[in-house]
Amino acid sequence: MPVGTAGTVKAVHQRELKEEVKAQIILGNTYHLYLRPGVDVLYQAGGLHKFNGWDRPILTDSGGYQVFSLSERRKLSEEGAVFQSHIDGSKHLFSPESVMDIQRKIGADIIMAFDECPPWPSEYGYARKSMELTHRWLDRCIARLAETEPHYGYPQTLFPIVQGSTYTDLRQESAEYIASRGAAGNAIGGLSVGEPAEEMYRFTDLVCRILPADKPRYLMGVGTPENILEGIALGVDMFDCVMPTRNARNGMLFTSEGIINIRNEKWKNDFTPIDPNGLTFVDSAYSKAYLRHLFVAGEYLAGMIASVHNLGFYLWLVGQARTHILQGDFAEWKSVMVQKVKQRL
Repeated sequence: MPVGTAGTVKAVHQRELKEEVKAQIILGNTYHLYLRPGVDVLYQAGGLHKFNGWDRPILTDSGGYQVFSLSERRKLSEEGAVFQSHIDGSKHLFSPESVMDIQRKIGADIIMAFDECPPWPSEYGYARKSMELTHRWLDRCIARLAETEPHYGYPQTLFPIVQGSTYTDLRQESAEYIASRGAAGNAIGGLSVGEPAEEMYRFTDLVCRILPADKPRYLMGVGTPENILEGIALGVDMFDCVMPTRNARNGMLFTSEGIINIRNEKWKNDFTPIDPNGLTFVDSAYSKAYLRHLFVAGEYLAGMIASVHNLGFYLWLVGQARTHILQGDFAEWKSVMVQKVKQRL
């Protein structure tokens, strides 16, 4: 899912998301949208779909991760999280109930339960208390949704989030609890927060063995093309990450043969297409040399072209993964692609 934190995927038009990137769903963020433009503006507009003109599904993160990242400006309690806005320092309270109400007004199709994302590393006692709090908050989210209605005439689906840091017993307990709630889809949170990749894979594998296989499994905030391919192999169905667009704006391009730093001198006279195998997610007239020139010259178009390319590549990659799963040769294809996509060109 391309990440549109504040109601837009940075530097990418909706038309490009549909036609070039071929995105089927995008992600918004409750914390950022709540602060700006504010839920009242979104409600008056008829929801985020009407506000930003995106007529396909939207998922909203509950804001739990953003509150976690404000560790110096927030205070947790059973009630919820009191935090200071990063914009103007004003104080706000996110509770399971208020976050469900906010996501009702935003109008996303998939909404996330309010959770606490513990830092890595966490002491065992803290990780357990955090996980248990997340479970209690989930029950309150479910109860709040049961007593309220969507605002815009279509249903909203809640995904709970597995937590438990990097402790096997906690991850297992959390996955079992989340699975018992019978949600239409389930998420794995609290990974890709600094732990080694091998740990991320180990706990993803553990959780995927517990969460129901006939419902989408969403690994939050992941990741590199290599991470995504390994995650798919472990049973993950959905991913989001700011990496393709954030790295694009800094000149890092992901391709079918590896990673390119387009600012490097070696591309100055390279007039071949951006992808070495000729995959075209942007106008094929754009060469490596031209894109490098745009970056060196500081042109805004550089980040736009690179963002569309990277997002297009990510969607192509997961599309290929699906094709090879259906063909029955995913494992063989993946072993080759993982080696390609992680090398520097």
